[in-house]
Amino acid sequence: MAKEQLQVLNALDSAKTQWYHFTAIVIAGMGFFTDAYDLFCISLVTKLLGRIYYHVEGSAKPGSLPPNVSAAVNGVALCGTLAGQVFFGWLGDKLGRKKVYGMTLMLMVICSVASGLSFGHTPKSVVSTLCFFRFWLGFGIGGDYPLSATIMSEYANKKTRGAFVAAVFAMQGFGILAGGLFAMLMSAIFDAKFKAPAYEVDPTGSTVPQADYLWRIILTVGALPAALTYYSRSKMPETARYTALVANNVKQATSDMAKVLQVDIEAEPVKPQEPAKSFGLFSKDFMRRHGLHLLGTTSTWFLLDIAFYSQNLFQKDIFSAIGWIPSAKTMNAVSEVYRIARAQTLIALCSTVPGYWFTVALIDKIGRFAIQLMGFFFMTVFMFALAFPYNYWTHKDHLIGFVVLYSLTFFFANFGPNATTFVVPAEIFPARLRSTCHGISAAAGKLGAMVGAFGFLYLAQPQDKTKAEAGFPAGIGVKNSLIVLGVVNFLGLLFTFFVPESKGKSLEEISGETNEERN
Repeated sequence: MAKEQLQVLNALDSAKTQWYHFTAIVIAGMGFFTDAYDLFCISLVTKLLGRIYYHVEGSAKPGSLPPNVSAAVNGVALCGTLAGQVFFGWLGDKLGRKKVYGMTLMLMVICSVASGLSFGHTPKSVVSTLCFFRFWLGFGIGGDYPLSATIMSEYANKKTRGAFVAAVFAMQGFGILAGGLFAMLMSAIFDAKFKAPAYEVDPTGSTVPQADYLWRIILTVGALPAALTYYSRSKMPETARYTALVANNVKQATSDMAKVLQVDIEAEPVKPQEPAKSFGLFSKDFMRRHGLHLLGTTSTWFLLDIAFYSQNLFQKDIFSAIGWIPSAKTMNAVSEVYRIARAQTLIALCSTVPGYWFTVALIDKIGRFAIQLMGFFFMTVFMFALAFPYNYWTHKDHLIGFVVLYSLTFFFANFGPNATTFVVPAEIFPARLRSTCHGISAAAGKLGAMVGAFGFLYLAQPQDKTKAEAGFPAGIGVKNSLIVLGVVNFLGLLFTFFVPESKGKSLEEISGETNEERN
């Protein structure tokens, strides 16, 4: 069968970079823009939710979310994402990439709006409905991971495939940036319009009633980018590799790609023949050929996300700990949102966004393996450099040094495993299992994200119980937490050796599909 298909697949592999490649990046990337906006903007509004709904009369500190509520609000979208990655990954191989692609986007749009419109004014009703809609928002976001990666890798030519798939993922950087900038803009407008004293001056008056609209507006706007690309997604043809290799319709694949590439592709006559012997995901054949690859992609993504999400979701706590964000009681509710958003935006601007685009520029030159190994190595080094002299960094004269090293760990996460763990699973597995295996790898990552997000919430608490946040047990402190993250990064470096290099090869060559009928 592979012989007849080679014509159309060769045309894709050797196609010059054209306009359709860039439109595909934007269409697929807008999902990730929304994903990042939605997943990271929740960290901006958690402190505001605490002040609005969990204010304790007479307390010296502003209200904050109880640990179980904080864990639920921060983590429920991650749970949804994990479920969505596995489900839509499997569905993408069963029904085709295109059929499922619109569903995920629609789910994201509806649930973004709904999470901003969470019902009621009591803490329980607001948090319950917010968590419900954020779970389903995560479910839609989860589907975007395997589908966007698979669609982009199957559309791309072999020379620049890594850069195109990485560019889709790099839209996350802009999503984080947009989340921070929009939150800064809205909180600045609210602060100017509804003046409020600091908490220590007037505990009740420091949270204006209008603050309840602020977090809702920030969450709801996440629906916009996804809604704008829905029409374009519905017009994309099914990928040629799915149509030819999985649906066995070479003629349709040839005609679809001739339109997309705007060239004549000669459809070779298909001779009747026995279909190639295909193996399933749980077969011995799959384990023999791709078992170690799947172990490599799942374990590295799992380990990376422990470190990545513990930093990202809780960077505001680290900033507070080192004095970058003033004590909560010296600010009103709205200006606290502004300060947290500003810190997050600065980190994104200086390290997160450049890191992604360094990967895009160099992934097809130095390869996936080298970038991932280097990224894990430097993340380990910088984590330990932050951890061991932690007491030195907390001194107010050394804060800039701390922030620089902290930014560098982010830079090498993105110019490193955060991008490559997304790219590689979309390249190294056979077409009929590609979306499923990518979904499984991504779900392992989200499992790591949950460990990072929930684990760090408890671990980073001071060892002295009296200094821990309200409702939390004593932890191991920020210093020891950073040491743990350094060890996690080092393990990621070791597991990278299970992942093969896919630079410059066609997808069929990497996955072994061209040899399948001979084996």
